[in-house]
Amino acid sequence: LKDMLTDPGRNAKVRDLKSVADDLGCSLSQLALAWCAKNPHVSTVITGASSAEQVRENMGAIDVLAKLDAETMQRIKSIIR
Repeated sequence: LKDMLTDPGRNAKVRDLKSVADDLGCSLSQLALAWCAKNPHVSTVITGASSAEQVRENMGAIDVLAKLDAETMQRIKSIIR
């Protein structure tokens, strides 16, 4: 786990994905949930939350889903390769 947290390549990808989230006006977690829900092979996205605030945060992904157009999805795809 430690190697995953300190891997420069992975951290660069997270920074790039944060830039996408910022451009969409959402949090990184909302982007991640919306990206999962956008996948046509996914029928359900299960979120984890330990507080009401986290539930509200997670549900914000619904608004982000509509913002994931083909261009944004390609941008994400190019980052996570």
